[in-house]
Amino acid sequence: MGVGTILRVLAIVGFSAISIGAKAQEYPARPIRILVGFAAGGGVDTVARLYAAKLQEVLNVPIVVENKPGASELLAALPLTRAAPDDYTLWMTSASSLVRGPGVRTDLPYDPLKQLTFISRVAEVEALYVVKPSLPVHSVRELIDYAKQHPGKLNYGSAGIGSSNHLLTEQFRLLTKIDMVHVPFKSDAEVARELTGGTLDFAMAITTFSTPFVKDGRIRAVAVTGPQRLAELPDVPTLEESDVPEVRGLGTYLFYGLVGPAGMSPVIVKKLNDALTKIAQTPEMAQKLRTVSMRPAFGSPPDFRRLIESEIPRWKEVGKTVKNTNS
Repeated sequence: MGVGTILRVLAIVGFSAISIGAKAQEYPARPIRILVGFAAGGGVDTVARLYAAKLQEVLNVPIVVENKPGASELLAALPLTRAAPDDYTLWMTSASSLVRGPGVRTDLPYDPLKQLTFISRVAEVEALYVVKPSLPVHSVRELIDYAKQHPGKLNYGSAGIGSSNHLLTEQFRLLTKIDMVHVPFKSDAEVARELTGGTLDFAMAITTFSTPFVKDGRIRAVAVTGPQRLAELPDVPTLEESDVPEVRGLGTYLFYGLVGPAGMSPVIVKKLNDALTKIAQTPEMAQKLRTVSMRPAFGSPPDFRRLIESEIPRWKEVGKTVKNTNS
């Protein structure tokens, strides 16, 4: 290779580096869209709007949350995965669509590891193992023993086939070898309501909706997911504290995260991650999330991707025995 060729290559590389740096400095130059696969008012929508409000202050451009409810988030996922990686269309979603759905379903028209760029986790939420008050159980061990003494007699509720509490309850059922009947509803709020009415025996109910009912005695909590007890319910033990080895190590109930289409510029991803991390670490965001029984989360894009890579195989195992469609 001649000296002239080498100089031309160096010039191209230098120009590319300058262009990338300039792009990062200029970004964002117009409003950013965050797609949400649920109607306004749900958990993902709440997280998206809390972060969007602060993100537009940090980035100094409007952040538009666009709700596309229906079809198990596909109405948000498909436009995102098929979009050009222009860095201005993003998707706020959760473990349900990033690991659990892709793990258990064979009919999903997208592959998160191939078609998404992972920007940052932003929040986490736990769930309570709750029973109707008339059920004579007060711990996870007693629940399992009662279910084994009455096989197929207990029912459990979920927010729908393929929802997080459906799949996690199936995982719980398989790990503990108990038989319960699944009763799907349309939302977590409905599940909590049906428990208070006594039509459901058990549910893994997101804390956002179930904590108030536990506090006023309309349902009973026997455990909470996650690493520590809830400040609002200090007497409810974690799964880690139970005497049931099978349920230890199941981790956090649900995480929320921001993703984009595959091929996003790494410098833009870092800029967005830095902004989200800064927001997540503020007392203001912690307080706002606490009001909906959530907590902030953050981490690097590679860490986020590694989490997805490690979780999908686990859910593929669950998927071998779980019915996750209406057919």
